Amino acid sequence: DPDDLREMFSRTRALHRFPGSMADRVHALCTILVEEWGGKAESVWTTAADADELLARLKSLPGFGDQKAKIFLALLGKQLACRPKGWRTVSSPYGDAGTTMSVADISDEKSLQKVRSFKRAAKAAHRAANA
Repeated sequence: DPDDLREMFSRTRALHRFPGSMADRVHALCTILVEEWGGKAESVWTTAADADELLARLKSLPGFGDQKAKIFLALLGKQLACRPKGWRTVSSPYGDAGTTMSVADISDEKSLQKVRSFKRAAKAAHRAANA
């Protein structure tokens, strides 16, 4: 029930800083996964012919723009060994070997700290460029 989901997202220690809109997005995503993918989320990536098709599928999901879709594709390749043809190129720069840019690169506390450092440096550079 969408209302129950919104209530769960809004409880103390909310699951997201915008709990209502995120609950709506999660509900929309789950609806698509059930109606179009038979309730099997993994079918989105396990049945893709290549990385271009997979990226297009990911971008069609609620809440998945270009950047999030590329990060998710990189995560699939780096962490779950789902590597359709061209996955590194299509998910670049997040799929590039040796990067520490996103959740796709986090496997332990040390890698988490590297990603956080990268993000802090990127934010500082952005602020400096816009100052």
